[in-house]
Amino acid sequence: MMVSRRVRHVPPSSTLILAEKVKQLKAEGIDIISLTVGEPDFDTPAHIKRAAVEALEQGFTKYTAPEGITDLRSAVTELISRDLGLTYGWRNTIVTNGSKQGIYNFFQVALNPGDEVIVPSPYWVSYPPMIQLSGGIPKIVETLQEEGFKLDSRKLKKAITRKTKAIIINSPSNPTGAVYTKEELQDLASVLEGKPIWIVSDDAYSKILFDGLKFSSIAQLSKKLFSKTVIFNTCSKTYAMTGWRVGFVTGADDRLMRAIGILQSQSTSGVNAIAQKAALAALNSSQEGVLAMAKEFDRRRQVGLEGFSLMKEVNCFRPQGAFYFFADFSKVYRRSYKGNRIKNSDDLCSFFLEEARVAVIPGKEFGSDKHVRFSFATSEENIRQAMIRLQEALGKLRK
Repeated sequence: MMVSRRVRHVPPSSTLILAEKVKQLKAEGIDIISLTVGEPDFDTPAHIKRAAVEALEQGFTKYTAPEGITDLRSAVTELISRDLGLTYGWRNTIVTNGSKQGIYNFFQVALNPGDEVIVPSPYWVSYPPMIQLSGGIPKIVETLQEEGFKLDSRKLKKAITRKTKAIIINSPSNPTGAVYTKEELQDLASVLEGKPIWIVSDDAYSKILFDGLKFSSIAQLSKKLFSKTVIFNTCSKTYAMTGWRVGFVTGADDRLMRAIGILQSQSTSGVNAIAQKAALAALNSSQEGVLAMAKEFDRRRQVGLEGFSLMKEVNCFRPQGAFYFFADFSKVYRRSYKGNRIKNSDDLCSFFLEEARVAVIPGKEFGSDKHVRFSFATSEENIRQAMIRLQEALGKLRK
């Protein structure tokens, strides 16, 4: 028996596969420094865990509404109001199993077969498969490192066709760490405002910003854009709650939000009740811990950038947010080690794993084979040691 055509050619998540391989190698006693998965190494804050324990003790262990508990949906809309000045009713937020499910649900209800979604490249690995699983077509639009890895109005105009149904704006970006300024969003808005195109605003890293940058949303720029923008966020990165699986979808279009709620009611139903109470505590408490975590990521960023500066033939993009380095290694391609030639990012990452004992993600998975992604959501010591190992390994390559 064959599986359905819709899943036959969809690849599994490469980042999760590599993370599992690293776990296996470590279990075998091999010293591996992993810079793969985008997962904060901090523990979930104590007050959030206490809220979960209290929920258990109080017997809050039953089904919730498929869209999530009212208090949490209200807290999300209140946070958006404080941060962005955007007003939504609590019914316009749905709690999902991480923002990943939220984005998947959106594509399922918004796309018809053949609809196109503009995906700026480099992109998060899951965007194209989720679009394809919904019958849509990913319209990949390349952005360049010298352009700050950002889409502009010129490229956007060229990419739009009569089949365009949505565009993805991920800021700060996974994998590049690029952040759109308000002016850059206004440039895109000049094209999008008059088009019947949904805007997928993936804000998962909106609290992790560097160099004094402030987060801006395209939904802030006009009423028309507000009505077409769907905001996706998560507790995973901001509050070190990756395993809790709590995300949010917020949008002004009532019909769209009802459709997402219906889909969720017929698939996963509501998010884990205890995790929702923990998320409520995260959103309603002081956000000082979030700022402290962002400062720590900034220190780690500086350590990594110093390491890359010593690799003469490597051009690392300076991330403005999130916790990833996206570095161009194409100048070392076609070199060899022990008779094996490095032809692409897959070969290079295999070389790094075997020779340097450093695990990283090939840029090909994100749409740019010239690059490699490094997560700096790990200790300063791990980053320092990884940079030393990588530099030593690169020195062994021969022209």
